[in-house]
Amino acid sequence: MLPYCLLKPFVFALDPETAHELSIAGMKALGRSGIIPAARPLPGRQVTVMGLDFPNPVGLAAGLDKNGEAIIALAGWGFGFIEIGTITPRPQPGNPKPRLFRLPEAMGVINRMGFNNHGVDALVENVKAAKFKGILGINIGKNFDTPIEKAADDYLACLDQVYAHASYVTVNISSPNTKNLRQLQGDSELDALLGALKARQAELAQKHGRLVPLALKIAPDLDDAQIVSIADALRRHRIEAVIATNTTLAREGVEGLPHGFETGGLSGAPLFEKSTEVVRKLAKALAGELPIIAAGGITDGGRAKAKLDAGAALVQIYSGLIYRGPELIKECVAATR
Repeated sequence: MLPYCLLKPFVFALDPETAHELSIAGMKALGRSGIIPAARPLPGRQVTVMGLDFPNPVGLAAGLDKNGEAIIALAGWGFGFIEIGTITPRPQPGNPKPRLFRLPEAMGVINRMGFNNHGVDALVENVKAAKFKGILGINIGKNFDTPIEKAADDYLACLDQVYAHASYVTVNISSPNTKNLRQLQGDSELDALLGALKARQAELAQKHGRLVPLALKIAPDLDDAQIVSIADALRRHRIEAVIATNTTLAREGVEGLPHGFETGGLSGAPLFEKSTEVVRKLAKALAGELPIIAAGGITDGGRAKAKLDAGAALVQIYSGLIYRGPELIKECVAATR
């Protein structure tokens, strides 16, 4: 395979979403071809989190492979774990195009995809076909037309479907691209949702004979009081982990850049400081009672290590791969040994 540095000019000559779709289609075809050797995570510092043994602490964040179509090919990149989704109970097209924008001057990305996916049933079939033996997270959300007061029904429906096929399940309540979704981070809404999810988790653990951990993915756009409140809820409901963070609505670092004005969530390098500060404050509020998985702005090994130094147990990357390619994974694994 050609080094990414040689492929990147051709990738960047394409519309961002077209490039993404072609990449997923290519990886899907490679996976089905049977020519990819058995995946082996890159050797790194092994860590136990949520009761799971991670061969290295560097994972793929949700969003790249929404439908679980490219698991086999992605597993060959050396990740310590892979997270797919976000998936919803019913298929949905997402928001109108264009909805994905590169900001190369800042190594940033803005997206307003809107949970475009093929639905949870299609994802489950893809996961079954992949027969992946590593650690697989499945990220779940709600359909755009489900009223916010009925959101728990969508999360529970997804949890029921993916439970038997996931190493852990991430509850995404922090995408800025589904109307009112972040309202679920409020005290009463979060309490009700987490209570319902933990009750269903207990039922499913009894049915399947194993406990699949739950992680909550939160936004970076939180004040100190909100961070403390969320930490209290996570402890109270005994959620197994928290992912910090999703994309930001802020535009610091991209003002005046082409596409910097687009609506949606900003990820990549401009998010790093903001998301890392949330990790730091969350670690203080949680006092080690549950682990943090850090995502947001990791574009080199030093930034991966900085997330761990701020209090995270694991890290996830996605937008950085657009600019650095698979070499970023090796660099991050080496930096976090």
